[in-house]
Amino acid sequence: MLRTPSGGAGNGTAADDRPMSIGTVLLHLREEFPEVTISKIRFLEAEGLVEPQRTPSGYRKFSPADVGRLAQVLRMQRDHYLPLKVIREHLDALARGERVVLPSPDGERQDAADGDWTGGPGRATAARIGRDELLVAAEVTESDLDAWESYGLVAPTPDGGYEAEMVTVARLVADLGRFGLEPRHLRPMRAAADREAGLIEQVVAPLRRHRNPQTRAHAEATTKELAELSVRLHSALVQSALQVRFN
Repeated sequence: MLRTPSGGAGNGTAADDRPMSIGTVLLHLREEFPEVTISKIRFLEAEGLVEPQRTPSGYRKFSPADVGRLAQVLRMQRDHYLPLKVIREHLDALARGERVVLPSPDGERQDAADGDWTGGPGRATAARIGRDELLVAAEVTESDLDAWESYGLVAPTPDGGYEAEMVTVARLVADLGRFGLEPRHLRPMRAAADREAGLIEQVVAPLRRHRNPQTRAHAEATTKELAELSVRLHSALVQSALQVRFN
């Protein structure tokens, strides 16, 4: 069932129905969507995905239904990488009482009837996304994406699409850009990532070539574990280097 934004699961108290400020909404949503920001909520409002009430002084006031709708939008973006236009159509269809079915890459279809679709936390149900979907999901411009591609920070697949992880990459590059870090500054990070990926590939390649399905499955788990350890090591090394420089 769709999660309620209040502390309880619909206990009937008047407090459950009180309108919320955008800051309170942010706190509720971050329990499931840690990367959501106030700017993201405002963007979704500007795109017509939610229409909170306004106080006479112009402050937004969100109802629990508004928060639930925002959560649905964020899940559809996260788990299916759907463009906002398609998400809006799905939500409008649900509001009319129609049955909405969402596709997944394994060929199965997920029912979103009655607005109760919650998806799976962190479950990516699209291996590839298109350029338009990437621009919308990452909230970046065509010129930004062109520049990042020219420096190899964001790379399309041979078929012209993008790996779903490129959404995270694009968002992080944009965030770093707000601190004055340009794409040319980030090229060493891209090169380091390629070297780390190559090292992991050397370790798991024999397992991936094995004919035993269980061994190949073990290769996938090993790849994920090595990637996580590599990220943690990189973070620790950066932190250590900064401490040396600033102490």
